[in-house]
Amino acid sequence: MADNNLGAYNIFDLREIAKKRLPKGLFEFVDRGTEDEVSLKNNRAVFERIRLKTRTLVDVSARNQEITLFGKKHKMPILIAPTGIAGLLWHEGEIALARAAKEAGIPFTLATGSMTAMEKVAEQAGGTLWFQLYMWPDRSMSHKLVERAKAAGFEALVVTVDGVSSGNREYNLRNGFTIPFSFTRKNVTDVMMHPGWLINVLAKYVFTTGMPRYENYPSEIKYKVTAKPMGRSQMRNDSLNWDDLRDLRKMWPGKLIVKGILHPQDAVMAADCGADGVVVSNHGGRNLDTAISPIEVLPEVVDAVGKRMTVLVDSGFRRGTDVVKALALGAHAVQIGRSTLYGIAAGGQPGAQRALGIFREEIDRVMALLGCRSIAELGPEVLHFADSALRPVPHGRAELKLIEAAAKAVAEG
Repeated sequence: MADNNLGAYNIFDLREIAKKRLPKGLFEFVDRGTEDEVSLKNNRAVFERIRLKTRTLVDVSARNQEITLFGKKHKMPILIAPTGIAGLLWHEGEIALARAAKEAGIPFTLATGSMTAMEKVAEQAGGTLWFQLYMWPDRSMSHKLVERAKAAGFEALVVTVDGVSSGNREYNLRNGFTIPFSFTRKNVTDVMMHPGWLINVLAKYVFTTGMPRYENYPSEIKYKVTAKPMGRSQMRNDSLNWDDLRDLRKMWPGKLIVKGILHPQDAVMAADCGADGVVVSNHGGRNLDTAISPIEVLPEVVDAVGKRMTVLVDSGFRRGTDVVKALALGAHAVQIGRSTLYGIAAGGQPGAQRALGIFREEIDRVMALLGCRSIAELGPEVLHFADSALRPVPHGRAELKLIEAAAKAVAEG
């Protein structure tokens, strides 16, 4: 039987394959963070400060990792996060990602900044489709996108609220990568050193639909987008406020999810505005450097709104152990972004399927070794916190903690 693992045995292997296949500027846009990349590094380091406590002699032969989100069953506790760059890593990479998600039995989220139109993704991929929305300064343009997503059959609207200003990604300026492409000696040399990407991705666009553009932008601005460094070429709205969310709730009949929450009070506000879910996220360490890791604030958000709405989380997930730790801290599911992008860059749809397969295998193995037969059995009791700051303290029990601390101090004299 042919080996279809692409030579990748974990997500880091896929990353190395992607690094070899992509021009440097494009790979760094996917892989890196912002400024000194403190948040980027902490997103990974925080997982090392949470350990797992195993239970033995438990019959786990019938274990499964199915979950239910918004009343719909899915085969894994992960979903594909919105990543607008997919279409530059592989020709019409959004369709390949959506197909991989459908095959895995999980949702796929299409980004506003995708290179493939939402209608084409819905028609050619299908599956459980969500649409991610950025609110532009001209609200009417964003509202047109909402109507298009509704007409195309997308089931959930994911409103990203942490992008009111572009992250300071200095490497994009140094590398000279823009949307649409503007050619410089440096990036032309970079592209020519990666002929596979040039022929199989960029040339396919040039000879079919022209230079890659943001295909979900309204027609009146899509062809007027001037070349700017990737990440700064999307319109931003620094007047975004809670009234915008209330308006979207009135417009959108499906599930409404707010992405980019790092404070429990913001999660409460989102619930009060009628949102069905939140994504605890620091944008993968790509917006505000030194921002707290989502894992560090996840227990507070779960405690604040976990009984009112669905709580998702993203940023920094590369292993099945990472996913299990987030689920044990109360997340209902985990969004995966860079990992499936590495897969797409490494091999298109099969590469994305390999990334999801790695997570499936690792989550299954971790559950078995923990003695857990279902996702519902994962809770804080399987965790050990090397850092006391990470220990979840249920809201309303602060007084109990103080009493316990006082009692301990008395006992120790």
